[in-house]
Amino acid sequence: MSSTSAIVIGAGIVGLATARALSVKGFKVKLFERTQQAVGASIRNFGMIWPIGQPGKLYHRALRSRSIWQEIGDTGAFWYEPAGSLHLAHHPDEWQVLQELYASFRSERPVQLLTPAEVADRSDAVVTKNLLGGLYSADELIVDPREAIAALPGYLQEKYGVEFYWGKCVSYISDNTVYIGNEEEHEADMIFVCSGADFETLYPEAFAAYPLTKCKLQMMRFRSQPDAWRIGPSLCGGLSLIHYKSFTAAPSLSDLRQRYEQEMADYLQWGIHVMVSQNGYGELTVGDSHEYGHTHDPFDKEFINSMIIGYLKTFAQFRDWTIAETWNGTYPKLTDGETDLFFSPEPGVYVINGVGGAGMTLSFGLAEEVTASL
Repeated sequence: MSSTSAIVIGAGIVGLATARALSVKGFKVKLFERTQQAVGASIRNFGMIWPIGQPGKLYHRALRSRSIWQEIGDTGAFWYEPAGSLHLAHHPDEWQVLQELYASFRSERPVQLLTPAEVADRSDAVVTKNLLGGLYSADELIVDPREAIAALPGYLQEKYGVEFYWGKCVSYISDNTVYIGNEEEHEADMIFVCSGADFETLYPEAFAAYPLTKCKLQMMRFRSQPDAWRIGPSLCGGLSLIHYKSFTAAPSLSDLRQRYEQEMADYLQWGIHVMVSQNGYGELTVGDSHEYGHTHDPFDKEFINSMIIGYLKTFAQFRDWTIAETWNGTYPKLTDGETDLFFSPEPGVYVINGVGGAGMTLSFGLAEEVTASL
């Protein structure tokens, strides 16, 4: 490897993971972020490291990412909890899908099929009325995304000497040099563009050649639960079963989707499935919806939040339902079914993008894979 210096553009999880992977390979890394701190999709999510939702090679990429999250968390950089996940069935067709997933997953993944009583033992946040059972997975890890994304730059700077340049918007790139307005320029052997949903600032023509769109989601956070009460694993209702690619392993999933299309068409129209995670402060993060298009209005839709809460109450019960915050976020997504985008718009420049809603789950592993091939 003759190249020794690299510039990364973007301090979201993809950029941070890329800076880490390059540093491990021995590169001297500079990272440029146009805002004073990361404020995009990387801090506007559940904080779920979510192998259960990933099929095939992506499952192993997710496990690698999980191990890196845990390795960094073990230094004390940020809180994390290996909480696992619990998918719940309150209808016979949901229970059928969970049984099929258990049969498919059990040889490779740490999953357990639970009776209603066993579910209640795992979490007293579960609504047990009409509960038929649950699928527990031990793989899933929770971080607080706001805390973890804010802490990673300090960790990378201290451990690897990564240099961070905040409030620096890269205007253009040419001949292995990044230009910040007309006053500042930085040169490196390799440049990595990890700009998330910003397709407009750098290489817009190149981005236009790929099947990319943007997804707007709505989420909310409930305030800390009293008496240090914990929900245990992250909880998912039946709607989540039609959201993740790994769940297509269930032969009867199409029947379940058909019922949802008939009975819950409004939920599918807005891409709503409902999950809840809990951070170290006891706060509950809940969501979410999915609207697709290149331009979104900046406003939260109250009826979407009401739909999310309404469905949440069918499978979860909390001690305090006070909403502390609501927000929306936007992330890039490929429309051709691919899970990441890696291309070179000019010599020495590489774009890493298109990880969709799985950035926290896949980015550390993805960054190692793509940088290993250079």
